Amino acid sequence: MGLLSLAIWVPIFFGVGLLALGKESHVRTVRWIALIGATISFLVTLPLYTGFELGTSAMQFVEKSSWIPRFNMNYHLGVDGISLWFVLLTAFINVVVIIASWEAITTRVNQYMASFLILSGLMIGVFAALDGMLFYVFFEATLIPMYLIIGIWGGPNKIYAAFKFFLYTLLGSLLMLVALIFLYNKSGGSFDILAWHQLPLSATAQTLLFFSFFAAFAVKVPMFPVHTWLPDVHVEAPTGGSAVLAAIMLKLGAYGFLRFSMPIVPDASREWAWLMITFSLIAVIYVGLVALVQRDMKKLVAYSSVAHMGFVTLGFFLFNDLSVSGGIVQMIAHGFVSAAMFLCIGVLYDRVHSREIASYGGVVNTMPKFAAFALLFAMANCGLPATAGFVGEWMVILGAVKSNFWIGMAAASALISGAAYTLWMYKRVYLGPVTNEKVKNLLDINSREFLMLAMLAVAVLYMGLYPKPFTDVMNTSVADLLRHVALSKLN
Repeated sequence: MGLLSLAIWVPIFFGVGLLALGKESHVRTVRWIALIGATISFLVTLPLYTGFELGTSAMQFVEKSSWIPRFNMNYHLGVDGISLWFVLLTAFINVVVIIASWEAITTRVNQYMASFLILSGLMIGVFAALDGMLFYVFFEATLIPMYLIIGIWGGPNKIYAAFKFFLYTLLGSLLMLVALIFLYNKSGGSFDILAWHQLPLSATAQTLLFFSFFAAFAVKVPMFPVHTWLPDVHVEAPTGGSAVLAAIMLKLGAYGFLRFSMPIVPDASREWAWLMITFSLIAVIYVGLVALVQRDMKKLVAYSSVAHMGFVTLGFFLFNDLSVSGGIVQMIAHGFVSAAMFLCIGVLYDRVHSREIASYGGVVNTMPKFAAFALLFAMANCGLPATAGFVGEWMVILGAVKSNFWIGMAAASALISGAAYTLWMYKRVYLGPVTNEKVKNLLDINSREFLMLAMLAVAVLYMGLYPKPFTDVMNTSVADLLRHVALSKLN
């Protein structure tokens, strides 16, 4: 079994195994098995990076075997410079989330942990799939464990949120399925995604395919104006669910634009770039302002995610190497920072059982270690230099200025609103005198919470101070993608 298959199936194997341990007396065992499974799953992905060959845009660690011969569907896996980091990011975040959920979840622990392990394997499958139908199966299958995570362990309106999440994302994906079947017939009976990149397609076909992919991927990102499901889902989801949703699941949609929309329908992507840029700028500016007036911390960070992901899609559809690489870097950085922000909210919620900003004040007086971590992540969310949040946004802004000065200026203005809503929340929650008895009696983070926040802090600082390993991996693949988009001509 190849490395990619191990990265996909090891967590799924552990997850299925946990489902067999149903008794509450096995809770401690379940937690340790989940942590061991998540750790092994992460360790399995490390050779993908150490063995990755720079300077080539070809797929690496390729595995291919027949899956459904009648329809020429193959179990076809591989990663390039665009997808590699997302495999590692998914496995890493899964370890952090298992640690974060150690004490917070006390009912159906085996099912909760199993859901995250299975979800992790399925998401890695999305990033590694090179067969169109295999991609679709993994892409849709991720909905099932996340639906259960929200619907079983979520807040008071969890059923509404879970249904809204499932309905929005499923409806968009149905149009993608139609597009995949069209490409299958057009290519003479092949689901090979790389072969689809070379298909000669008419202007009409490209436009229809572009909007079919848009329906699936824009909802997943989520882009304005189909972003309204995200705040509701984040508010109701358990802390681990919010962390994985923001850190990884939103990236599935953005990754789809890179793997499907831009290389398969390059002319339509260029023709409709103005629409993507417009929606992205609205997300970056308007949704950032919406975040400023939120009273619920989770809802504020949820709108913040929409704004930050706006930088990603903006970078992609400016079609220059700096902006596209910046968009990918922003996806990785947002994975670290958004997970950290939601986990910090979870630490407070576990103690006070409120997400309302007004319920807090002066937390730094009783939880100084925790407040220090929260400040680092808040600064990263603002895009402070030397943190992961700065690198991607800066690259996208530079790429935007390179394409159009005014687009760059509009994008840069979001740094002001980002700093405003993040620091305004931090000030009201952490700074000043203690405002109530609950805050006065808070205990600082324990060793488990310190470990999970320290893991993310190291990632945020390392990426911010030394982003070269991240950009080196993706440079050749990004250049090849842009060359393909630039050279394409309508038939």
